Amino acid sequence: MLSLIVLAAGKSTRMRGRNKLLIKIEGKPMIRRVAETALESKVDEVIVVLGWEAQKIREVLADLPCRFVLNKDYEHGQSSSVKAGLKEIGTTTRALLVLPGDVARIDTHSINAVLDAYNNGKAPIVVAAHKGRLGHPILLSKELFEETMQIDEQTFGLKSVVRRHQAEMRLVETDTENVLRDVDTPEDLKRV
Repeated sequence: MLSLIVLAAGKSTRMRGRNKLLIKIEGKPMIRRVAETALESKVDEVIVVLGWEAQKIREVLADLPCRFVLNKDYEHGQSSSVKAGLKEIGTTTRALLVLPGDVARIDTHSINAVLDAYNNGKAPIVVAAHKGRLGHPILLSKELFEETMQIDEQTFGLKSVVRRHQAEMRLVETDTENVLRDVDTPEDLKRV
């Protein structure tokens, strides 16, 4: 089983009061576009981690075959959402992909490239990249789940796990900057 968690719990603090995940990109709310792309990939399940404005996000995704988990600690940062999603996966999950809901233009080719690299090489961490820069999604194999459950914002969250296992990490070069671009500010939104 290969699981993907979409992080959709944050408060969009740099968006001046708007929930960025509900802003339309090419006619669809950003979170729906990301969730649909994840569902179209080769993953076996998509889990969406909710927090701020959870009901609004759930409504936008209601007809999609996603599972939802509520992160009650979402104000403690992205690490709490990664852990909330990790708690939801089953014992048969071999690897977990983490994809922030604001990587607005993620494509199935990039997600599948990460999955294929993992299936062909079994590196403990596989990361989508563009021109050597790390992006999303990030795949973590089962042997790192326990370590991932210890992350927090003070120790730089998931980045700390990636750093500790850098020598074993596999970068998957994609032909698009979309794996690097997330939307945090109105300026980012204009670029996307």
